[in-house]
Amino acid sequence: MPTSLHAVLPERDLKTDSRVGVSATPALSAPVTPEQAWALAPLIAGQPAYRAGRWVRGKFQYPGTPHKLTAVPPRAPAAVLIHDTAGRVTTLCLDLDTSKATKAVVDNDAERLGALLASCGLRYVEDFSPAGGRHLYVPLAEPMDGAEARELVAALARTAPSMDASPHQNPSTGCIRVPGTLHKRGGRQQLITPLSSAYDILRRRNPAGDVDKLRRALAPELRRNRQEAALRAKAAPSPLTPQKARDARSCTPTAGWQSPLRAIAQTGLFDTARHRTPSEARMAVLNHFAACGWTLDQVRGELTGQFRGLAALYQSPAQLSRLLEAEWAKALEFTASSQGKRTAPKSDTSPTKPTGGALSAVAVHQLVNDLENVLYAVLDARFQKYGREGIGLRFLIRGVLAYMRTMETDTLDVGCRTFALALGQHHSTVARLLHRLAQLSDGMVTKVADARHRNADVYLVELPQQYRELARDLSWRQGKIHAIRPVFRVLGPAAALAYEAIERSRLSPTTKEVAQQAKIGASTAERALAEMSALGMIRRDQDKRWYITHTTSLTQLAQRLGADQDVAAQLTIHRQQRAAWHAWLDRHHPDRQLAEADLYDPETDEYWPPPGMYADAAGMWNIRAAY
Repeated sequence: MPTSLHAVLPERDLKTDSRVGVSATPALSAPVTPEQAWALAPLIAGQPAYRAGRWVRGKFQYPGTPHKLTAVPPRAPAAVLIHDTAGRVTTLCLDLDTSKATKAVVDNDAERLGALLASCGLRYVEDFSPAGGRHLYVPLAEPMDGAEARELVAALARTAPSMDASPHQNPSTGCIRVPGTLHKRGGRQQLITPLSSAYDILRRRNPAGDVDKLRRALAPELRRNRQEAALRAKAAPSPLTPQKARDARSCTPTAGWQSPLRAIAQTGLFDTARHRTPSEARMAVLNHFAACGWTLDQVRGELTGQFRGLAALYQSPAQLSRLLEAEWAKALEFTASSQGKRTAPKSDTSPTKPTGGALSAVAVHQLVNDLENVLYAVLDARFQKYGREGIGLRFLIRGVLAYMRTMETDTLDVGCRTFALALGQHHSTVARLLHRLAQLSDGMVTKVADARHRNADVYLVELPQQYRELARDLSWRQGKIHAIRPVFRVLGPAAALAYEAIERSRLSPTTKEVAQQAKIGASTAERALAEMSALGMIRRDQDKRWYITHTTSLTQLAQRLGADQDVAAQLTIHRQQRAAWHAWLDRHHPDRQLAEADLYDPETDEYWPPPGMYADAAGMWNIRAAY
């Protein structure tokens, strides 16, 4: 312990206090002098050094040579270095900044991060700045490699829109203001955690086991960051020609894709050049919610969920309660009038009306049950022989059966992009797979009409004569059949097949039985099961049998993994492509005149699926009703 700490801490504050830090409204129970607060700096810093801050070309920075820490707080704004000379970290520094989100979002993020840290047994020290920002300091008993700390802080930033992860980005210059230091606009960084508790937390640091608990809790965010980093690295040096590279980018959602309105809803910050007031900004978000098929209850649910920034655009909870319902009614009215004025369908999957077959709804459900029996008994094993193409065929036939059950029809007359959205595939891949499915399904899927103008190819689905006895002999399986649920866009097809094998099995299977039922390799099944177990999707009992963890929401997990943004990005691309195709058709129609805004608006045309829309087979197809 630094000798100066005894000099600045009152004797009554030196008693042991093991209370875990709790986020609260900034309030000091006892006055703390800058010297007392600054005495904590050596326990937070990675090395006994700080950088003095100054304005450089209109931006406040911490350049220059580091200065040695002393018992006296610097007379200018200062930030301590958080890495040691070897690039290791002894304290995780979480910086919640009002430049990233509004103060209300910062406070909510601090509360949620505090609850997450406490649930993992981690103690932390908290302070706040005169500008409304918050800092959370998580001391580590064992130094952590800088790259590992950077990865962990970046994962935490996924859960808090207001977090600035930059202090951990650069091992040589990464720094943070600590309690007792001056702020660039006046005032000082103030402790929220009582001084005696702060000293005890920083002295009796968090063991590595509790850090591992945090790492397990952030498994979805860690995986998402690694995947996006891999995508960026893969996309950076493109050996393609410029034209082909542009075409590839136009058909592939980029890592971390996000619409401007989603950012407003998360952070509460908006472009004043586009929205002059908070009222205009929140109405833009609400209009977008309404256009994408949200309900008022779904909006209310997300105000305390991932979109606290929208709630922060209201001056107070009382104003939110008073205005939300009225503004939602205005949004619905505006959306209805705007859609009525459009001269060209803007959806990739425009609301086509299924022609329907000769079967009743009950007969269609029975037909799907029989076709499922044929799928599991015959087609899965057949398609397995075709390698990667076979995986696509297996999920395509599942998507076809899910569509049949939802729409209660045995006729498919929708475009390839409808199935591409359900499978997470490119529409050209689906077009090729549909042709192959018609060839390899022994008459189960038959093309009966070619596409023309805005109408897609038409396929008829029926039970072939040679499989009718087999379908009758096998009992129907419980549960629903799915294509690729959004979470498996991230985890991959092997995980989807393994999850289905557990979900629809009559008895809880072992790892070997999962591999056999899912028709995948044993090692592939083991990797998929281990990853899903780490994410809390499944669990294994003492008999080594696998069960579904029903308390884990696949929809929420998909959001944490970024699958919802991938779905929205793909759907937005489809809408642009469909609008361009419709525009081409209308240019050859003498009675149709289109304005530029009728084709594509870069903000309002970003599609934002409502929560739970992709939770089940029916939800996957309700997207068609949103246009």
